[in-house]
Amino acid sequence: MPDQPQPAAGLDWDARFAGADYLFGTEPNQFLTSCRSLLGERGRVLCVADAEGRNSVWLATQGFDVDAFDASVVAVAKARRLAAERAVDVRFDVADADGWSWPARAYDAVAAIFIQFAPPPLRRRIFGQIAATLRPGGLLLLEGYRVEQLDYGTGGPRVAEHLYTETQLRTELSAFTIERLESYDAVIEEGSGHSGMSALIDVVARSPDPYDHRRASGTGLRD
Repeated sequence: MPDQPQPAAGLDWDARFAGADYLFGTEPNQFLTSCRSLLGERGRVLCVADAEGRNSVWLATQGFDVDAFDASVVAVAKARRLAAERAVDVRFDVADADGWSWPARAYDAVAAIFIQFAPPPLRRRIFGQIAATLRPGGLLLLEGYRVEQLDYGTGGPRVAEHLYTETQLRTELSAFTIERLESYDAVIEEGSGHSGMSALIDVVARSPDPYDHRRASGTGLRD
């Protein structure tokens, strides 16, 4: 998929990603790696707003066929460099969530890790696009900050409506079967962008599968 013209949403992020260091580090998100056993051994995975590529590149090292997009030209350039350093292939695209072409029923899993740039209307559109782009029974792995993160100030947006609550996620992810939804506080160290005690929330959910409504987790993306 060729790069699209840089969307306006990426302009502020270009300045944030302009430093030589990786803003959120080069190692994958801990929640994502903890879900490795749920992903099986093969499949196609999408990383939403993947920034400098730490999560998409890790998924590619695990043998998955990975697509990723982000609104920042600078971040995507650094993601491509990281993929080259790790000797893996990832299809990176410069696009924002509204501008990206979401293929229907194309992915076995979607990783949505700290995608909290989105105000509520955009967030709901993203969740709807994720539901549509997942194959039946496909896996959504989502981690983000709860509203209580405003008290910590160790990362994430400083706008309450961009943060998550359990009630809000259960409502906005009602198209999915939620297998796990957990709120907790923990110290995370992901570069300078996420550093310190944090108010987190994790979601593992599946898109509707008309052939197996009781599909158990951990059986792999494709049997």
